Amino acid sequence: MTVMAERPTTNGTEPHSFEDLLRTLDELNVPDGYKAEIIRGNIVVSPWQKAYYLRAMELICDRVRPYLPEGHRISGLPALYVFPGGERAYGPDVHAAHESARESTSYHLDGEALSFVAELTSTSTRSADLNDKVMVYGKAGVPVYLLLNMQREEATVYSVPSPQVGYEKSLTKPFGEKLYIPDPFGFALDTTGFHAPKAEPEGAAES
Repeated sequence: MTVMAERPTTNGTEPHSFEDLLRTLDELNVPDGYKAEIIRGNIVVSPWQKAYYLRAMELICDRVRPYLPEGHRISGLPALYVFPGGERAYGPDVHAAHESARESTSYHLDGEALSFVAELTSTSTRSADLNDKVMVYGKAGVPVYLLLNMQREEATVYSVPSPQVGYEKSLTKPFGEKLYIPDPFGFALDTTGFHAPKAEPEGAAES
């Protein structure tokens, strides 16, 4: 049984095969506003992002789309990408892959088909985004992993995937600066607009 909470929760510590976990994941009744992934041998259920995260996700899609390789599509819609070699299944915030990867009736997409993935950190998923996913995406050969550290307001691009270390190169820029996204995209990503909205002063009158 999976208990929903503000922080991610798991289905327990009992040993399961990856295939068993996938079947359990498929059968879960995940409430609206939550997503479920397989991370480090557990099913992890965590809340979807805050409203302004959606703005950043849409900006990423808009700015990356003109530079996609031929036949590739980018989306921020929920999707589950499976990595059998790493025994992981992730629901990336933004994902790009060749359109042929979507020609299936399965709930599972091939993680190795990804050409670009972006994750936006939250307090509940930060550790997995900064560590686990860097290794798994890189070892699976995903060419570009863009990590938006929403708490520190900086963007890191990982490139040159490696089966040994995940990624061989990374570059970090603060939000508001341009960050070069390497091949197969080859353009400077404008990170303006990824910041959290400014808090309204207390007692401010509505206009």
